[in-house]
Amino acid sequence: MPLPQDRGWDVDLTLDPGKTALVVIDLQKGILGFPSGPRPGAEVVARATSLARAFRDRGGFVVLTRVTPSADAKDALHPITDSPAAGGPPPADFAELDAQLAALASMTVTKRQWGAFYGTELDLQLRRRGIDTIVLCGISTSLGVESTARDAFERGYNQVFVEDAMAAREAVEHENTVKTTFPRIGRVRSTADVLAALS
Repeated sequence: MPLPQDRGWDVDLTLDPGKTALVVIDLQKGILGFPSGPRPGAEVVARATSLARAFRDRGGFVVLTRVTPSADAKDALHPITDSPAAGGPPPADFAELDAQLAALASMTVTKRQWGAFYGTELDLQLRRRGIDTIVLCGISTSLGVESTARDAFERGYNQVFVEDAMAAREAVEHENTVKTTFPRIGRVRSTADVLAALS
């Protein structure tokens, strides 16, 4: 899909690894097991891994998030919805992160809902390191990534969304978020753009 710079928007992107964190949303076994679009989970993992490696090589901060209820599942969300999530406890390995990515993490955040800020120490850890910009990728674009992005925007972070290192349950969900929400709260770029901005 066309990125904002393909429509004549500002193409300049420079990232200071000392003030920028890569935040990778929910690339875990239980999420990667579902179909995704517009690209498969394996492709998202491969691009996220290349980004994480580049950040670490330049002394950057890499945050991996995973979502899972606590052991007794008492903190799982249960609001009434028209499209309820599958019931029952998740499998034992649901929150297991991709091994290659896990080896590159500076920090892992376990969250209990879609967004990575609410109820976690993510904001505190970023601010104490002087980080003012986050680069976001992962699954699902329209749920975990978007919820995290909205919270980050309200906290004043600059954001870069790596379009080709994200996917949603269906391509239309991904495209809607990338086209309508992300340009209002940050910059949408490709993996290649981010790697170039780091170098």
